Amino acid sequence: MEILSYLFWPNLGVGSYGSPTVAMLLALCGSFVVLALVLRIWRGRLGDSILRKLSRSWSRSAFVFGITGLFLVVSRVEGISYISMRFLWVVWLFFLLAYLFVQMRVFRSRYYRTLPQERADDPRAKYLPGRK
Repeated sequence: MEILSYLFWPNLGVGSYGSPTVAMLLALCGSFVVLALVLRIWRGRLGDSILRKLSRSWSRSAFVFGITGLFLVVSRVEGISYISMRFLWVVWLFFLLAYLFVQMRVFRSRYYRTLPQERADDPRAKYLPGRK
């Protein structure tokens, strides 16, 4: 029962921007926003059409996860009670991991290269039965 009150307690107490945990979360979420901009620039210069199609949602989702995380951190520091619950961080992390898992599965299934097959010159080939 304590774990439920730990996760769902709406009034956590006000933290400060000088706290190392808050600074780390701000840096992490800010890096998601910067990563979104970098991915947009990288995707614009990409020549591979398959990779370009697969990476269409990466910059938008990194931006959404970054802004949502920044909103959760600021609401925790400013003391907005029901938005600063720890459970929302669990939900945020779950959706981030689920998105990464789905993107990895889709990337592995759709981004492949067909390797050229080597032909061996076999002197017996003209004597062996083949297709008609």
